[in-house]
Amino acid sequence: MLDRARPLHVAHLADRLTVAVVSVAWLRAQSEAVLARLEARHLAPEEAARAAALHVPRRRYEWLAGRFAVKHGVCAYLRRHRGRDAGTRAVRVGAVPHGPMAGRPVVDAPVGVGISHSGDFAVAACGPHAVGIDLEHRRTLSPPLALLLSREGDPRSPCPEGGRLAGMPLPLRWACKEAVLKYYGFGLRVDFREVALTGWHHDGWFSWRAGPGLLRHAPTADRAAPRTWAREVGGCFLALVWT
Repeated sequence: MLDRARPLHVAHLADRLTVAVVSVAWLRAQSEAVLARLEARHLAPEEAARAAALHVPRRRYEWLAGRFAVKHGVCAYLRRHRGRDAGTRAVRVGAVPHGPMAGRPVVDAPVGVGISHSGDFAVAACGPHAVGIDLEHRRTLSPPLALLLSREGDPRSPCPEGGRLAGMPLPLRWACKEAVLKYYGFGLRVDFREVALTGWHHDGWFSWRAGPGLLRHAPTADRAAPRTWAREVGGCFLALVWT
């Protein structure tokens, strides 16, 4: 699923969830002529203008990869589940402009979407309702963050899922927390410590508990639990939260 040499990969998962991966590394290796053709094929005029205004190469490649991933994911989802053959240029990608959910990605289709960038990849998830996704490349976390994340999980726990949580890689724990916060639309505007991980199952399912700060913004977070999944994939750490 994560292949730096593969420009695009789209997968249809359970529960009508579609995930699209675009290789940032592949985009970086392309000439300006190739990038111009890709932009002309997939971007609306206002999107192409925004891409042209991104003068920092890294930011431009990540932005393009994220935009391409969302558009291809939405188109693949609509073809599979709605019988609608939409073109990528016709899919408008925006963001919530104001309020506690400012920045949450939205599209002009009856679906929920999520985006994440890390290292050489951009990933997007599309489903019938809200979606949270986070991708983390393998890296060394700062000592304070690593200490906070390592406090969750006890290998002596009588619950197998709780004991397994103690062995969950720290970047994957971070991905889980951020995917939950993205699912509710807040991202890191809400403290990541408001998501307390409580278990990790062998098939990737993870459980968590909402803190009081998150519950103030999302009162149903302790009642209507969404679906979850988190695993290491191709040397990166991927977490998904959806309904």
